[in-house]
Amino acid sequence: MRIVILCLFAMFSFVQLGFTQDLLQERIWKISSRKRSIFFDKGVFHSEANPVSQKLMGIRNSYIPARGYERIVFDFSSKKPPKIYGKIASKENRVYIDLFNTTMGTNVKQLRNIKFLKNIDFFTIDKNNVSMELKFSKKVSYDVFYLESPGRLVIDVKK
Repeated sequence: MRIVILCLFAMFSFVQLGFTQDLLQERIWKISSRKRSIFFDKGVFHSEANPVSQKLMGIRNSYIPARGYERIVFDFSSKKPPKIYGKIASKENRVYIDLFNTTMGTNVKQLRNIKFLKNIDFFTIDKNNVSMELKFSKKVSYDVFYLESPGRLVIDVKK
């Protein structure tokens, strides 16, 4: 009986390994407080911790053909943005973002179909964290950075 349980446990462990992220294969970078104009099409990004509780106050986006990219801006209630963790899933045309120590403001509106962004889905993991899934209409690359005073997360998207 112990052998059967041990075999089932080993088989379950191998199945779980097949569905986990292999971060050794991903490019991981810390986002900057200034635009670098370096666009990535895959990888994991993060920012420094910010212990201040805050709200996601709004989202806006724009596309100016002369610039060649769509800009998506997330506005926060404090001087610095929250701790951010994100993953670019290029095969799925999506970006997943977690905002720590953050709640949703009451006036956050859904954006759709400006140029590359199809829509944004929000998930409240718990009362202090918000997760977002940004869906894009085609395979694009991203320049991710933040700005302070007020705190903003900026994602520039181009083909």
